[in-house]
Amino acid sequence: MFDCVLPTRNGRTGYAFTSRGVVRIRNQAHARSIEPLDPECSCYTCRHFSRGYLRHLFQVGEILGLTLLSLHNVHYFCKLMAGAREAIRQGEFRTYQEQVLSPYRAAKEGEKG
Repeated sequence: MFDCVLPTRNGRTGYAFTSRGVVRIRNQAHARSIEPLDPECSCYTCRHFSRGYLRHLFQVGEILGLTLLSLHNVHYFCKLMAGAREAIRQGEFRTYQEQVLSPYRAAKEGEKG
């Protein structure tokens, strides 16, 4: 379950929702990354900024980082809900649900192992 503050609250704390699961932008693994948060996303953040630069913004306390991750997350959730509405119209919601949730489940399983 989520509400209207989930995308921005998580963005402000360095968590980005993507088509491949959650990205924790503060992680060292992103320090020199030139890839976008989500290669499948068309938002302003993903089109213009790398993970490495976004991580840098968080590391130095620059408010732009919080804003850009929040912007991405809002875009992600708008796209997510549009996809859900279309899947419901087509009678394919279960398939859509599995497609969206599988990267998140895989990441959770990876944390256990």
